[in-house]
Amino acid sequence: MTTPVSDSQAVDHAITSRMSARAFTNQPVPKTLITEILQVASRAPSGTNTQPWKVYVLQGKSRDSLVEKVCAAHDAIRANPEVGKQYQEQYDYYPTQWVSPYIDRRRENGWSLYGLLGIGKGDKDKMHLQHQRNFKFFDAPVGMMFTLDPIMGRGSMFDYGMFVQNIMLAARARGLHTCPQAAWNHFHSIILPHIGAGEGEMLVCGLSLGWADTSDKVNTFTTPRVPAEEFTHWLD
Repeated sequence: MTTPVSDSQAVDHAITSRMSARAFTNQPVPKTLITEILQVASRAPSGTNTQPWKVYVLQGKSRDSLVEKVCAAHDAIRANPEVGKQYQEQYDYYPTQWVSPYIDRRRENGWSLYGLLGIGKGDKDKMHLQHQRNFKFFDAPVGMMFTLDPIMGRGSMFDYGMFVQNIMLAARARGLHTCPQAAWNHFHSIILPHIGAGEGEMLVCGLSLGWADTSDKVNTFTTPRVPAEEFTHWLD
């Protein structure tokens, strides 16, 4: 199709108004709406149309019991850091060695969020509780877990990113908000059996989906972006 999108501003708004919401209301999200979002998102491109994604949607009891299990493990690590050795990611999401400008952006992001929430650098208890909000899906009524067959190559992770972005934009177009979460990855040994994933599945990330709580100040947090002029190189 060569016809331009008739309302490009609506597309742009879905992109620019997307944020990682960290507080949601308990208003349910209808299954039909979730299905619609996933169907739209499935149009994401993938190398040779492999469509490597697999999605597990958690609501109600399945969501709540996973929250309970992972929060218990997270608390156990807080009590005894040695316990953390049994919870390792299946792939490296972050670099093993940080360098500028990435470490600078990471620090700015973390301390800006904590500053907004009144969490000081030495307040480990508050940091722990805020980090644990991840494992409560930030109170969103819907959680998603994404898995990948590890036999697939690195390019499938590129495909996966486009698929998850489609979910976030399709949700945003319908008034919903999301938060993609790599924080879950450490607890794949709990999550994969819980969702009924097969032995040949690797956890890619989790995602919270729901209606943002606009009364919570955490959702006023806006992360900066580098201007396009700084990361673009024009070649004539």
